[in-house]
Amino acid sequence: MEYMSKEGYDKLVAELKQLESVELPQVREAIAEARDKGDLSENFEYHAAKREQARLLGRIRFKQRVLEHARVIDTAQLGADSVGLLCKVTITNTVSGSSMRYTIVSPHEANLREGKISIKSPIAQALLGKKVGDTVEARVPAGTLKLRIDGIEL
Repeated sequence: MEYMSKEGYDKLVAELKQLESVELPQVREAIAEARDKGDLSENFEYHAAKREQARLLGRIRFKQRVLEHARVIDTAQLGADSVGLLCKVTITNTVSGSSMRYTIVSPHEANLREGKISIKSPIAQALLGKKVGDTVEARVPAGTLKLRIDGIEL
């Protein structure tokens, strides 16, 4: 079971619809055009289109499985007293003094450019269940970060 926000769920549904209704028909059309060109054994366009179709079908199956097991979280049921899924957390690196703000989301919604980190990331794992004022250590590939929680919002 995968918990996610309504926004993340809707985005996955839209991506799946795009794959099924736009991209897959385009690839099938490319396969049909390449097939009409004759000998399939040496037809690069045909083989490339078949590989693209297989890749697309794999992505479609993956997104269908994710949506099948997804559970949308009602943010009204969440509390902002400790760090959890869908919380916006303001943290400070106690060594460098740099401040960061992240939203903790499901792995399928993670996007560092938007400030969304996966609940399975080392930083999120270190923060889960902690409260404002707590200091945690997060083991990341670059070493160990000492982080202080400055704020928690929903």
